[in-house]
Amino acid sequence: MTVLHIDATNLHYTPLNQQIRAAVASGTKEIVIDNVLGQRFIADGLRGDDVTITINGVPGGDLAMFMSGPTIIVHGNADHAPGNTMDKGKVIIQGSAGDAVAHSMRGGRVYVRDNIGYRGGIHMKQYKDKRPIVVVGGAARAFLGEYMAGGILIVLGLKGTTPISERGVGSGIHGGEIYVRGPVDQQFLGVGTRQAPVTDEQRAMIRPIIEDFAETFGLDAKSLLADEYTRIAAVSARPFASKYTWE
Repeated sequence: MTVLHIDATNLHYTPLNQQIRAAVASGTKEIVIDNVLGQRFIADGLRGDDVTITINGVPGGDLAMFMSGPTIIVHGNADHAPGNTMDKGKVIIQGSAGDAVAHSMRGGRVYVRDNIGYRGGIHMKQYKDKRPIVVVGGAARAFLGEYMAGGILIVLGLKGTTPISERGVGSGIHGGEIYVRGPVDQQFLGVGTRQAPVTDEQRAMIRPIIEDFAETFGLDAKSLLADEYTRIAAVSARPFASKYTWE
């Protein structure tokens, strides 16, 4: 298989993305981009289930926005909103990511080995069996899963990190599920949420997701699955109904 190598040194994001799109349109299935330093919009709107793009460096905002199919592997950190409104595919980040990871994501998977910033998974959505999945290996900042309408968020708290230690988790959530390895202090839960230990059925559901994440990053899935998990979900499909005044 022919691999296209692109050197992104001093390359503006527009010609970089033009090269990527032209290569995929011509049938290229594997692209390696070196020396990435903040270039935005990489793989946005890109299609192709058998396309793999490896990024060596730090991609800028909105990585894989509207993407449908390809696999993106980042050897480094990522800026804000990777997976924004992504429809299908996979984003694997071998580091940390910024704010609004998976903003409005509607399908596919985003795996972050380390930590994410604020408002991860905000407004993730789901239609029938099309369910987006986000797994965070480290910790998530405030307002995780804000306004979630569907999908699954899992935070593992690896390497001794506390997975959740800031407020607003699930604030305004009206669909979807958040799973956290270990307990979550009630003070960190947002409006309209409730938490409970996972059931056997729920554990069975997240098992293959955690196994896939562990295999991706060379972790021990068995030890992760042996731990206790907390499930955070919506109390109601209309979390702010009591805030309105009806005449």
